[in-house]
Amino acid sequence: MNSYRRKAAILIALVSTVLAIVASTAASFVARENAEHATVQLAVEESRRMIGQLDIADLNGPDGQAVATRAARALAGGLFEVAEIYDRDGALLAEWNTREGERLQAQIDEHDGLQSRQPDYQGLHLPDGRWVLRVFVPLYGDQPADAAPTAYFEGVRVVPDWQRQNMLGATLTAALMAALAAIACGLAIYPIVVHLNKENDRKSRDLLKSHIALLEAMGKAVAKRDSDTGDHNYRVTNIAMAIGEKLGLADKPMRALLSGALLHDVGKIGVPDRILLKPGRLDDQEMALMRSHVPQGEDIVAGIPSLADARDVIAHHHEKWDGTGYPRGLAGEDIPLSARIFAVADVFDALCSPRPYKDAMSFDTAWGIIRDDAGSHFDPRVVEAFRPLARRLHRQHFGENGGRSREILERGIAKYFF
Repeated sequence: MNSYRRKAAILIALVSTVLAIVASTAASFVARENAEHATVQLAVEESRRMIGQLDIADLNGPDGQAVATRAARALAGGLFEVAEIYDRDGALLAEWNTREGERLQAQIDEHDGLQSRQPDYQGLHLPDGRWVLRVFVPLYGDQPADAAPTAYFEGVRVVPDWQRQNMLGATLTAALMAALAAIACGLAIYPIVVHLNKENDRKSRDLLKSHIALLEAMGKAVAKRDSDTGDHNYRVTNIAMAIGEKLGLADKPMRALLSGALLHDVGKIGVPDRILLKPGRLDDQEMALMRSHVPQGEDIVAGIPSLADARDVIAHHHEKWDGTGYPRGLAGEDIPLSARIFAVADVFDALCSPRPYKDAMSFDTAWGIIRDDAGSHFDPRVVEAFRPLARRLHRQHFGENGGRSREILERGIAKYFF
């Protein structure tokens, strides 16, 4: 499993788990509320049915107390342990308790009065662990629905264990189904996310390949103007990459180093051929024109986000550790590390390569120059990192088995860009 798939799996699993917890909690709450509501509705319907057999209007007449007593007695011992009837003003008319109801009364607080026009209830958990429902039912008789209640009924019911178990089972089932649904959604989403990422990854890789091809083409275009086959760009990039690895550069700065190495001399596009191809030493005016390739290179990549990482090498690879370089005369660690690394690679390649005006130097001669210029031209730390690599890199790029620079570079690009 690659890094993206692993991260996607972990993230989707976490989200699914959170959703499962939230959904199961919500589902269990709703299921419990529905179960309580169903129990209360049953109690309401039963109380209304039994009281409906009586003449509700008589509850507020001379015989109201006797009628209320008959109603309370009929309701107590069935669904309810405690049955109380109140008149329209909330005054108690009659109360009837079972033995269990008498014990319950000591544990239940007095209500604050009956004012609601709709049935209501309270779920109470008693200290002894029992669960009771306290039901309030307004009674209307034959009056219209918008009239004030004729009387009120209050009943207290102990929810039996079997009913509590049924409610608990329904709650757990609802919670489990909600949790499984959330997890199933996560399992269904994961392959879709992976598929979409593959498509996006393919397009990103195509775009990145195009970007790298552009870097290579621009570098080769300059190299060919400078009477080079393009191998110079491959060699210096590989040498710089090897030094960067020795110094422990992370992936992002390594990508910046490789991009800058491929485009380091892009500004030479603006240097006239009479200067660029002159076989002899350049005079001061010609040297000034040659050095202008640095700011011209900066101008070329300026404003192009995909080439921004190459700027440090393009702008500073001719700076020197002691501050005598150009174009800004930076010194020491004011010079970006990528440019300090590339400077060693660039000079080493120039010393070991033939030019129209010179022959290639031997490894010992070239390494001696690099070594001796540590602390003046080059960062001593970079030279020290290059020291154990130099002979191998020389054999690799200038020895009998040379000519594999592009193949080596392709492996490096695959490693750091893909």
